Amino acid sequence: MSKKAIQLDHVYAGHAAKTLSGFPDEQFDCCITSPPYYKQRDYQSDLQIGREATPDAYIQALRDVFAKVRRVMKPSGTLWIVIGDKYIKNNLQGLPWKLVFALQDEGWILRSDIIWHKPNAMPSSVRDRPTIDHEYIFLLTKSKDYFYDADAIREPHVTFSEKSRMKGGRNHFFKRGSTPEQGKNGGNVNLHDARWDQAFHPKGRNKRTVWSISLSKFRDAHFAVFPESLVQNCLLAGCPAGGITLDPFAGSGTTGVVAKRTGRRFVGIECVPEYQVMAQRRLDETKATNIDNNNGNDIGNNTDKNTDTDDSAEQLNLPFQT
Repeated sequence: MSKKAIQLDHVYAGHAAKTLSGFPDEQFDCCITSPPYYKQRDYQSDLQIGREATPDAYIQALRDVFAKVRRVMKPSGTLWIVIGDKYIKNNLQGLPWKLVFALQDEGWILRSDIIWHKPNAMPSSVRDRPTIDHEYIFLLTKSKDYFYDADAIREPHVTFSEKSRMKGGRNHFFKRGSTPEQGKNGGNVNLHDARWDQAFHPKGRNKRTVWSISLSKFRDAHFAVFPESLVQNCLLAGCPAGGITLDPFAGSGTTGVVAKRTGRRFVGIECVPEYQVMAQRRLDETKATNIDNNNGNDIGNNTDKNTDTDDSAEQLNLPFQT
C-alpha cells in the first residue's frame, strides 16, 4: 500500500499492520485500542490476531502492529492499551506485562499502569483463586515531551469537604495559600514546598490509577463493548481538541464514536468485515462536536460469540469489543 492521504472519520477494512504500513509518518495525536485477547475468540478471519500457536507469537504479532503505530504517531502522541490476561493450564501468563516490556524494547515509554476495575464483571466458578474483576490500561508515550491534560479528567476531592478545604476552618490542615510547614499539622504530611492550591486543586484531585467502570453493552452486538467513559478519560487526557485518534483494532467503533462526540477526529482499522461495517455505521451516525476546521476530510503527506476450542486454556472474564 503506497503512503497516501488518510481518510478521516473512517474505519479501514484490513489487517492492522499492513494497513498502517500505508499511512504517512507522524499523523496521529493519540491511539486508544484494545487488541484481541489471546485465544478468547475466533473471528474466523485469516487476518485476525489472537489465535497464534503460542503466547510469545501473540506478543510478537502485537509488537509488529505497535511498531507501526509508533511510526505514524506524532512525537507528542500518547498510546493507551487495554488488555486482559490469560490462564493456560492454570498458569496466568502475564501477557499484559509481557507486551509492555516488549514495547519498551521498541522505544515506547511507559508512563502509567492503570487498573480497570469492573464492578459488573462476569461471575466465575473458580474455587482455588480469586475471581478476576480487572484489566490493565497502559499509558505509553513516544517521547518524554507529550500531550497530557490532567485538568480534563480530574476527580472530586475526598479528603475534606470543599467548604472547609477552600475557606479555612478548624477541620482543615492548611490555611489556603500557605505552605504545609506553616499550617496546622503541617509536619504530618509530605507535600514538600507545594502550596495549598497546588495540593488541593480547585478543579479536583489528580486522576487516580484505579478506574471503577462497568462493562457496557451495545444493542447491535451480543458482547460487552468498550465503556464510553473509559475511552473518554483517555481521549480527554491524551488527545488535544481537534486532534486525530487512531484505533488499529476498532471492533464495534466505540473509540471513534467518543472521539467525534468530544471534538476529535478518528481513524480506525478492523479486520472482521461485519465489525468494520458496524463501526463505520456507528461513526457515520454520530454527530461531531466542536471539531476544528480542517479543509477537507483527509490528512496527508505533510512531512461473538466465544468459539475458543482450546480445552487446556482457562478463560478469564468475557472479553469486550472496542
